[in-house]
Amino acid sequence: MARPTDKLSLQQLSEQQFQKLQTMIASLSDPQQEGTFPFDDRDKNIRDVLIHLYEWHQLFIHWLTHNLNGNLVAFLPEPYNWKTYPQMNIAFWQKHQMTPLALAKSQLIDSHHTVMQLILPLDDKHLFTKKYYPFTGTTHLASYVISATSSHYDWANKKITKYIKSLSAK
Repeated sequence: MARPTDKLSLQQLSEQQFQKLQTMIASLSDPQQEGTFPFDDRDKNIRDVLIHLYEWHQLFIHWLTHNLNGNLVAFLPEPYNWKTYPQMNIAFWQKHQMTPLALAKSQLIDSHHTVMQLILPLDDKHLFTKKYYPFTGTTHLASYVISATSSHYDWANKKITKYIKSLSAK
């Protein structure tokens, strides 16, 4: 998966990976979609994976909208930092143990569209110039977009592919 270097490739890769995820899930029967992963992991099922993506979208949406409006906020909420974010992921997992798969699916679709709409008015300069925005630190905004979308979707696709392969092995 080549890393995007312009807005068009950023949008295309994000949509491509998102559609791949949607298609892969839709190819499974309802019982398979609700099934438990037979491998040891934080995420025990497809719902957990989708909620993880949704919650990271929420982080990105909150961070970008606040910072673009002049209200500087960190990407990760207190008390988390880049060393402790695995605990945040566990908190997300715990928070959503009663969330139905159908809701996880619709929330992810909505949050994906929100992320894509947020980057729509931005051009290559806004997205790919390092330090263009002070709140991105030493990198560019696109690196956060990629992390919240195509890279995360690739992670989810691999996890669900592993699950699908385990179904074939039965």
